[in-house]
Amino acid sequence: MSSTLLKNTIIGCLAITFILGSCRNSEEKINSTESKSYCLDENFKAKIETTSPIKQVVTETIPLTGSVEPNPDKVIHFVSLVSGIISNTYFSLGDKVSKGQVLAELKSTQLLELESQLKTIDAQIKVAEKKLQSLQSMYDDGIASEKDLMEAQSQLTILKAEREKINANLSLFSASAEKGVFLIKSPASGIVTAKSIAAGQQISAEGDPLFTISDLSEVWVLANVHASNVRNIQIGMEVNIKTLSYPDEVFKGKITTISQVLDADAKVMKARIVLPNPDLKLKPGMLVDVTAIKELKTEALSIPTAAIVFDNNQNYVVVYKSDCEIELRKIEILTQSNGTTFLLSGLREDEKIITKNHLLIYEQIKNFNN
Repeated sequence: MSSTLLKNTIIGCLAITFILGSCRNSEEKINSTESKSYCLDENFKAKIETTSPIKQVVTETIPLTGSVEPNPDKVIHFVSLVSGIISNTYFSLGDKVSKGQVLAELKSTQLLELESQLKTIDAQIKVAEKKLQSLQSMYDDGIASEKDLMEAQSQLTILKAEREKINANLSLFSASAEKGVFLIKSPASGIVTAKSIAAGQQISAEGDPLFTISDLSEVWVLANVHASNVRNIQIGMEVNIKTLSYPDEVFKGKITTISQVLDADAKVMKARIVLPNPDLKLKPGMLVDVTAIKELKTEALSIPTAAIVFDNNQNYVVVYKSDCEIELRKIEILTQSNGTTFLLSGLREDEKIITKNHLLIYEQIKNFNN
């Protein structure tokens, strides 16, 4: 074999060896990339949740403060119609009472007067009835005139009417003949929200209210609207209401009325929200945080704010395509409102994002890529 042929053979072998080595290295690189791709295992997959963006009207939240007040149309201030001394009370501030329930007893000279008048009228009626019977017999025998008979009947009618009036007064004041007192009964069912009487206290007729009963099955929330928000708050706007007493509960309602004058003390307008209160959780005087929801005249894709990962001054979501196709996607935010984020760009309506344990997945994918 000539030296030239030998040289060419060696060169050819080296070329083949180089090509095979390159192929082997490429294959190893491919295998290495595949081994570094992130895939969800079955156990962890059960711990995630996904959702798709929803196209909806963009909303803006406006924070307000306010307080709970009873509905004044369902508040009764009880005023006594007679004077006297309170002998007993059977209720306390904050008690739940029923209509007709005895709340207090009142000793009064007016009760003695009414009872005395009733006895007098009863005696007069008996005399008038006997006189009428006698005149009727005499009229039948032709001895008495028709005029005398009619006068006797008229006198008896007047006496009976007077007795009915006295009985009506005794019934109105809930008189108890056994105890010799007027019984003060609850005029309605509700909660005692004010009390100004105690045993032994003297009261006057039509004086100050003895107590106040409020029906709290429906309450008002009066939200403070400052001058800077007047143009943003409108009747019919939906609101979310939260309290310190129930931090995990949201009470939903709508603004029903907006005052047209400023409150003289607070210098704010009052927006009224009427709320059902079947469990009596909302108490008069309770301070609340009110979030008014303003709808803008545009639509955008929305996702839960909790699904967003903020990293390196950018906002990301974890896009799920398959167990081994998971992407970290940068998004552009339009606005955020009440736990919802509206997007300018970054997602399509047919895509899915991971909303639970997404932060763990984000960190793992980020570490794989690095």
